[in-house]
Amino acid sequence: MGFEGAGPGTVRPGGRTARVRSAVLQAAGDALAEHGFAHLDLADIARRAEVGKTTVYRRWGTVTSLVADLLVDMAEQSLPHTETGSLLGDLKANARLVQRTLADPRQGALFKAVIAAATCEAKTAEALHRFYDIRVKEWAPCVQQAVDRGEVPEGTDVYEVIRAVSAPLYYRLLTSSDRLDEAAADQAAGAAVAAARAGAYLRGDEGRA
Repeated sequence: MGFEGAGPGTVRPGGRTARVRSAVLQAAGDALAEHGFAHLDLADIARRAEVGKTTVYRRWGTVTSLVADLLVDMAEQSLPHTETGSLLGDLKANARLVQRTLADPRQGALFKAVIAAATCEAKTAEALHRFYDIRVKEWAPCVQQAVDRGEVPEGTDVYEVIRAVSAPLYYRLLTSSDRLDEAAADQAAGAAVAAARAGAYLRGDEGRA
C-alpha cells in the first residue's frame, strides 16, 4: 500500500538517537532508489547520513536489518484511511494514494528494490509482508463499513478487497510500461468495488454456490 505525508527520514522528537535513525533511514531509502538492494552498503549509507560507521554497524549490523527498519518507518508514517461515505469513494482514495506513491520516481524505485530483495532475503520478505499487513488493516474498516451499509454482501473478506485495489497498480509498476496514473487508480478501485458487490470476495463457503 502507498503512503504520503512525512517521508522516510523525517526528524521526530526524541533527541540525537531519533535524529540519527531518521538520517540513516533517509540515506538508506535514497541508496535503494538509486542503486537497488544488491549495491546497498552500510559504510556508504553512513557517509550519506553523515554519521559514524560504527554507529550504523552497531545499531543495524546488516543491510537486511536496515531495510527492515526502513519498512517499519514507512508503515508508521503512512497516511490513515479516508472515509468518504461510499465504498467507491474510499477505494478511489486508497488507489490514488498507492498510485501517487508508486509513480513517484524515488518511491517507485524504492519499492521495486525492496520487492526484488524480498524474493531472496527472508528478513526483508518478512518486513515487507508486515508493512503490507499494516496498510491493509488500516484500510479494511472502509470495506467493513460498506458491508454494514449493505453496499457489499455479508461475509465479504474485507482484506481481499483492499488487496484487490492495489494489485493492478503494482502489476503496472513491476511488469508493464503502461501509465501509472489516476485513471489506472480509479479503474482498479472501480473493478474491486464491482467484484465485491458481485460476491467475488465472499469468505469460504459463503462464496460457493
